[in-house]
Amino acid sequence: MCDIVPLNRHFVPQVLLTAIFLGLGPTLAQAQLRPEAVPGGVAEIAVAAAGAPRPEVRFGGRPVLLQQRKTGWYALVGLPLDTPVGEQKLDLGPNDSSRPLPFQVAAKDYPVQKLKIANQKMVTPDPEQLARINAERDRQISIRSQFREVPVTRTDLALPAEGRLSSRFGLRRVFNGEPRAPHTGLDVAVPTGTPIRAPADGVVTLVDDFYFNGKTVFVDHGQSFVSMVCHLDKAGVEAGQTVRRGEVIGQSGSSGRATGPHLHWSVYLNGAAVDPALFIGPVPAR
Repeated sequence: MCDIVPLNRHFVPQVLLTAIFLGLGPTLAQAQLRPEAVPGGVAEIAVAAAGAPRPEVRFGGRPVLLQQRKTGWYALVGLPLDTPVGEQKLDLGPNDSSRPLPFQVAAKDYPVQKLKIANQKMVTPDPEQLARINAERDRQISIRSQFREVPVTRTDLALPAEGRLSSRFGLRRVFNGEPRAPHTGLDVAVPTGTPIRAPADGVVTLVDDFYFNGKTVFVDHGQSFVSMVCHLDKAGVEAGQTVRRGEVIGQSGSSGRATGPHLHWSVYLNGAAVDPALFIGPVPAR
């Protein structure tokens, strides 16, 4: 249960929905990205013609992932969970002469999940722990926001472990009755020691043991397209190491804030946590 984004008070519903802990059925098939321009989703936007040079494109001041296809240049834009519904805009061109390209963001409701955590310090940390948590949050935000300018030809991802999908992206978390930040990943229920594999080719940018996340590995797939796996029992790679899709990068566990052994997998685009299910196949019915 990784919460490295601050709680936005607007995320807490006026009336809490029925508590859920959904088993999402069988694992998802690998598939191409299914764009969904909603908070926590991915907007796919045509930004230049096929014969044009690579454009400069930013969202919220950050460069975004660009793909050149036969039909033109396309931006894949990660939309944070707190993105307002309605018109948003990309900035095209150099900073000093950019022009806006508007696009629409639709609404999406995420359910609430109530969980009981035995260690109260994992719910309400003391001041010393808070200092550590804030430093770790800043470090992780910096790592997941780096822009490595390499071609990204594939945006489909492989599920890092085979197992039951046990907790959706975007759930509004309530720990021991206290609202906390939304769930920014996809959980897979697997026993301790299950091999965890790289979702795609990339470079390992961070391996560490964090307060909430426990043992964690970040893999940079290029152009701020980043995977993070956490709550590991063991990490099997080092920062700077190149990995291939399907290569083992660690073993599952329950380190950090976890109610039991499982894999938490987060995906980031231009620094924003987005729904990993969009990259791996159709989402089963709720």
